[in-house]
Amino acid sequence: MCGITGWVDWNRDLTHQRPVLEKMCATLARRGPDAEGLWLSPRAALGHRRLVVVDPAGGGQPMIRRKGENTYVMVYNGELYNTPDLRRELEARGYRFQGHSDTEVLLTAFMEWDKDCVKRLNGIFAFAAWDETRQCLFLARDRLGVKPLFYMQRGGFLLFGSELKALLAHPAVEPALDGEGLAEIFVLGPGRTPGHGVFQGVKELKPGHCLVYDRRGTRVYRYWQLESRPHTDDLSTTAATVGWLLEDTVRRQLVADVPVCTLLSGGLDSSAITAFASAAFRRDGLEPLRTYSVDYDGNEHYFKPNSFESSSDALWVGEISRFLGTEHQVVLINNSRLAEALMDVVRARDLPGMADIDSSLLLFCREVKKEATVALSGECADEIFGGYPWFHRTEAIRANTFPWALNLKERTRLLSPQLLDVIRPEEYVARRYRETLDEVPHLPGEERGEARMREMLYLTMQWFMATLLDRKDRMSMANGLEVRVPFCDHRLVEYAWNIPWEMKTCGRMEKGILRRALAGLLPETVLYRRKTPYPKTHHPAYLEAVRRQILEILDDPAAPIRPFINVGAVRLFACQEAESMGMPWYGQLMRGPQLLAYLIQVNTWLKEYRVRVL
Repeated sequence: MCGITGWVDWNRDLTHQRPVLEKMCATLARRGPDAEGLWLSPRAALGHRRLVVVDPAGGGQPMIRRKGENTYVMVYNGELYNTPDLRRELEARGYRFQGHSDTEVLLTAFMEWDKDCVKRLNGIFAFAAWDETRQCLFLARDRLGVKPLFYMQRGGFLLFGSELKALLAHPAVEPALDGEGLAEIFVLGPGRTPGHGVFQGVKELKPGHCLVYDRRGTRVYRYWQLESRPHTDDLSTTAATVGWLLEDTVRRQLVADVPVCTLLSGGLDSSAITAFASAAFRRDGLEPLRTYSVDYDGNEHYFKPNSFESSSDALWVGEISRFLGTEHQVVLINNSRLAEALMDVVRARDLPGMADIDSSLLLFCREVKKEATVALSGECADEIFGGYPWFHRTEAIRANTFPWALNLKERTRLLSPQLLDVIRPEEYVARRYRETLDEVPHLPGEERGEARMREMLYLTMQWFMATLLDRKDRMSMANGLEVRVPFCDHRLVEYAWNIPWEMKTCGRMEKGILRRALAGLLPETVLYRRKTPYPKTHHPAYLEAVRRQILEILDDPAAPIRPFINVGAVRLFACQEAESMGMPWYGQLMRGPQLLAYLIQVNTWLKEYRVRVL
């Protein structure tokens, strides 16, 4: 994995702009701590920070290749999992390769198939290819949006970067918020509208989309989307296909020239990936697979089961590690450090995020990076197989809004009347909800209940999954750790999309078809374990730490967040007892303490990024 950035300008000679490109590239150093590369021409300037995963000697970037009179330059962030297949096909067409990196294969694929190359890729990627002869820039992002890519086009130039900080390093980009940007921060919280860059004029290239920029302007188009069709496989065939696709995906994603591990929670999804990975390690005669889990100081004393988190992970992690024979390490996080890291994750995201759920992952990845460079993780199974509680609760299914926005009115009471007048939260959320529903690829003639569950899955994949992938990328890459997500393989996603809901929940269990696919691979105790979220701290010391911080902010007349919140309401909320601090936010992942921490992050972000509100 890496960080990419660049600049195309029709009005100035970019060969004189090396200091600006260096500054943009330097912001991505944590994504690519191993090497830096720059390439400049009069009209285009490309920058790259490299994390070495495959072909240390031959995979340097920006990569330059020539075909006849044409010169092509590429910067690329990601991994291709069908590199050998593409390489064989390109060699059959007469191409010869200098190394064994996927970057060279991707660039060669672009040279051969131009923009249609993206349809042949299996992987996670965000890349930019510059055709010097045609004076044309091509940007592309993977189908599910695992790898990020932001851009800004104004007048005669276009900027792009893996993270917002790369764009903000350019003198033409100002950290400014208009009304929509305010709504993204104060209404949607850690989840952004797909394609929205929050800062005025900044956009995110959506998953499954490409962008072409030349002297005729900017053209954005979609190259991939889900297609709804009748599912004709029976239950046994469906389970077998799901199992085969997941096993094949894990096998492909283990390829690396650096140490590989898995992130293991003891839940169904991470245990499945670990089972396939450990079996592959044994077949190849490798050392036992390394696995890592996260926990918090004192959680064994303060954990209290609830409707969404019925048990802590520790017991299950130990059981699956022993069953699979992995070399396991528990990363124990200190609660004071957890609160302190809230500021670090704002800098990693360039935006307020998921509070201690982010800071925990940041600290976790920091420890994993000490012994591994690549990790496989279980994200996205709940999105594509329907594992979240809202898929199984009538009030969420019938609600005419996002299932994680049911308590919107409660949360907006913490905002100032002036802000509410500007952003109109209910209208903003309703508009985004309708926009998303309009995109759902419905199956003609589908029964009403099935159609609604298809909508629920689409909403969750477009929004909730995007938020978690964004979180995983920033927290891991801030530590130079590449995290791969096998459940995001587009072949598996396309197949699962059309499995009927009754079959998805066979056995009357969430993710029933996935459990059936994994039968015999995992202990039954793990195979039928209920869904639990990413682990949170239950230590009262954390609540006290964020409570102290938010009260200090509320007492500061110069705190930049004050004009946007109802100070009295926030103070009252902060002073409640932990048991009374309900108000789940953004699903069930974030509750009272996380909401306070989010407001702390907003204040830090407004101050440190010098955000100007228009």
